[in-house]
Amino acid sequence: MLWLLLLQVSASCLWLGHSEVVKSFETSCPQFFFREILPNEALEPQNPAWICQRYKNQYYFATLYDRKMRIPVYSAYIYQPGPGKRPKTWLVEPQLIGPTYPKTMEKEWTLLNRYNVSLENLSQSQAILHDYKNLTGLNRGHLNPNGHHDDYSSRIATFTLTNIVPQDEKLNGGAWNNYEQQMMIRRTQGCETTYVIVGAVPGNNYIAKGRVNKPSHLWSAACCVVDNNYIKAWAVIAENDKNQVQLLTLGELEDTLSELYGRGQVSLFDSDCPRE
Repeated sequence: MLWLLLLQVSASCLWLGHSEVVKSFETSCPQFFFREILPNEALEPQNPAWICQRYKNQYYFATLYDRKMRIPVYSAYIYQPGPGKRPKTWLVEPQLIGPTYPKTMEKEWTLLNRYNVSLENLSQSQAILHDYKNLTGLNRGHLNPNGHHDDYSSRIATFTLTNIVPQDEKLNGGAWNNYEQQMMIRRTQGCETTYVIVGAVPGNNYIAKGRVNKPSHLWSAACCVVDNNYIKAWAVIAENDKNQVQLLTLGELEDTLSELYGRGQVSLFDSDCPRE
């Protein structure tokens, strides 16, 4: 019976995603940031949560989550695109409810029925599937897109609502998709490793009766290591009600975000990433 129980536990671990709410990225999952240097505190919201997104005992990316707005501030990852199926299962983060809950991303159904979490407690801690139902002109927009990962496990890890914002559907399927799928391929030619941070600027509008913020802007920045002697960087920003993406230097994006967030000068990467 013991071996059967162990087999069942092992099998269940094959589909469960793992993510931890941690005290800092520096000590838990710094590998997703160029030279392990994080964005500075100018991006931090009033009520943040640092999440190391892990699946099958492997970390895949890091997300700074805004508990109040119920959207991610940013997700940081290493760009490793590849062909593969698009997952369909959406997951939520148990440890946003409290530290006693599993370190695993779970389906809402699992939390409600196996862990006896109330829908009220779940919805107080984060966005839930119901928040994204019956949207008009908006859909679920990944910050860290599943297409920037080269195997099914890493793609599943991106399908957590802590990596999602309400995004203009024309932008998500149009200019932003072109950036993710076409411009990134061109820009990363010759890169050995590309570090990416994608973020969302909170806006003045909400969905789900004021529960989930609709960002005013989406932005992305990349720092690419070509070889030991050459590093390049680029950035984009888009208003979340227009099907347009603006290409910027890293320095231009940081200056723009400093104005939009209003919390001081923003720094996204180590100083060796070129700002011009």
